[in-house]
Amino acid sequence: MIKVGGTKLSLKDFEEILLYKKPIAIDTAAIENVKASFDFLKQFSSHKLIYGINTGFGPMAQYKISDDNILQLQYNLIRSHSSGGGAVLNPLLGRAVMIARLNNHLQGYSGVHLELVELLAAMINADLVPCIYEHGGVGASGDLVQLAHLALGVIGEGEVWYQGQLMPAAQGFELAGLKPLQVHIREGLSLINGTSAMTGVGLYNIIRAHKLLDWSVMLSAITNELMEVYDDHFSYELNIVKHHKGQNHIAEAFRNTLQDSKMIRSRSEHLYNPENIQHDVFEDKVQEYYSLRCITQVLGPVYDTLAQAEATVVNELNSVNDNPVVDVANQNIFHGGNFHGDYVSFEMDKLKIAITKLSMLSERQLNYFLNSRLNQKFPPFVNLGVLGLNFGMQGIQFTATSTTAENQTLSFPMYVHSIPNNNDNQDIVSMGFNAAQLTKKVIDNAYEIISIQAMTLLQAVDYLECQEKMSSKTRAVYDALRIIFPKFIEDGPLYKSLAKVRTWLEANAPDAVLG
Repeated sequence: MIKVGGTKLSLKDFEEILLYKKPIAIDTAAIENVKASFDFLKQFSSHKLIYGINTGFGPMAQYKISDDNILQLQYNLIRSHSSGGGAVLNPLLGRAVMIARLNNHLQGYSGVHLELVELLAAMINADLVPCIYEHGGVGASGDLVQLAHLALGVIGEGEVWYQGQLMPAAQGFELAGLKPLQVHIREGLSLINGTSAMTGVGLYNIIRAHKLLDWSVMLSAITNELMEVYDDHFSYELNIVKHHKGQNHIAEAFRNTLQDSKMIRSRSEHLYNPENIQHDVFEDKVQEYYSLRCITQVLGPVYDTLAQAEATVVNELNSVNDNPVVDVANQNIFHGGNFHGDYVSFEMDKLKIAITKLSMLSERQLNYFLNSRLNQKFPPFVNLGVLGLNFGMQGIQFTATSTTAENQTLSFPMYVHSIPNNNDNQDIVSMGFNAAQLTKKVIDNAYEIISIQAMTLLQAVDYLECQEKMSSKTRAVYDALRIIFPKFIEDGPLYKSLAKVRTWLEANAPDAVLG
């Protein structure tokens, strides 16, 4: 059981609730804060003009709403903005959005009734998830359209996912043994005003990106090992003089991975020994290609970017991001723009650029192994069959190349792509949900690319028959992956093998494989 509302949720907490469906309970102090916020809003809003309580919304905020219509106003807002298009979000992403929205309300600044937070918690525990569409949010006033679909499900309308099955909301609530929300004062506006959709998807992206980076380090280590590179490019001494945390983290990970390898060579032993340099021309490269030699410098910025994204989006998860803000301590209600998604949007754009660079590194390492004229060590396309008759990894390289190219195009930033709308009331917006969705696509693609690289490395190990010389960690990865993707010599369709390897890489972190 994970308590929400009392302390800040960490990325690990979020992951446990989202992916492993750990049950949640609302902190007692948070319950009292929610009650106090609702009671204060109800009392304070009497005989005052408060946005979203007794006014219209957006550019129609100048219209006062009669007391008889204030509850209908909230329902009208939810229904009118449930206008999304495109694909339906995977229920896992809908669940991520719900967790983020619940945590926002539990800060105690939203003025919502306790019934709402209790219902959201119960829906998360029951795996009852509103159906949300990918298109519609511009990321200022928050993720209005995505969160309107969340709200539509909460009031028992539209469609919901119940334990992975899509069905009418009424049916889902009945199966879950829950009752939809009845609006009290401002639950409609509070549900749809905020950054919870981009934040939920953004945190899911960050979880997956951490694992992706770990795999990129592991596969890069195997790449270096099979090419019997010199060890100085990932040495402590070389990297410590460059004062970047990410670079030194990657270098340390490399050293830990390859510490007992019998294939990595020492430059001091081979090239600084006078007995070994009695030639004018050397067959071995004195320095490796950049895709082998500059890994700490390439993946280091990816690590740093991911760390910054995690810190920022976790801060957003634990922030108050609706409008207006109901401040019990100061006995006031403050109007502003905490729903604006620039923080998340900017981090997602930076993250997708970093992941695209990771995928480019993977594709270049793959190409190096497949091009016999470059590596001068393996047959063309690491073909273990008859050259000319068999094709090895030739066909599947096209998939890696085209998918890398797609990532490069997808990396254009959304953060600087504002389009005014809403009668120009929203004249500068973040496009944060779009940024999060595009980042998810880039991460999806990157997993596909590194899966093809992993398959190729397995074939290369078998060509060299070097299993006994590999480090204990790289050998463990080889053994585990070979169960998923057995050695092949005769040609056959590889698409099913690719899907299996990708699924396995996404489900297993390198540390878990190594025990």
